[in-house]
Amino acid sequence: MSELTLTVMRLGFLAVLWLFVIVAVQVIRSDLFGTRVTQRGSRREAGRQQQAAARQAPPQQRQQPAGGRRGRNAPTKLVVTEGTLTGTTVALQGQTITLGRAHDSTIVLDDDYASSRHARIYPDRDGQWIVEDLGSTNGTYLDRSRLTTPTPIALGAPIRIGKTVIELRK
Repeated sequence: MSELTLTVMRLGFLAVLWLFVIVAVQVIRSDLFGTRVTQRGSRREAGRQQQAAARQAPPQQRQQPAGGRRGRNAPTKLVVTEGTLTGTTVALQGQTITLGRAHDSTIVLDDDYASSRHARIYPDRDGQWIVEDLGSTNGTYLDRSRLTTPTPIALGAPIRIGKTVIELRK
């Protein structure tokens, strides 16, 4: 082998070695400090974001229940009752609510047991709210039973995703 070929191979090996070290340091850093959680703005800003999401939703997801009115026992908000986001409330306005670690989720979960796109909650045509697991690794639980199909949610029934518990309330 020529001296030039040997030098190029040494430099290539050195570059790959440094790339490995940089990637390893980034993985260790993310394990130690976790993912960065973006704080949502004020309630007014959150309301604007929800309105924008409702405008972007397909028409069938924006429709109100039959008759244009909600029933007396229909839920009006989604409340986080356990986990790092305890006390967080999202108004139910007929739009789909996504849950997961992805930054574009409606409720961003900083939980090692949650997937990026973990679950979604959406209204059906009868005004009933449905929870659906989106193929998560650790599953979504409704009243201690793991979801395998889209399932209607009863008022006050706990929805568990990792360490986070969410309920529909009036």
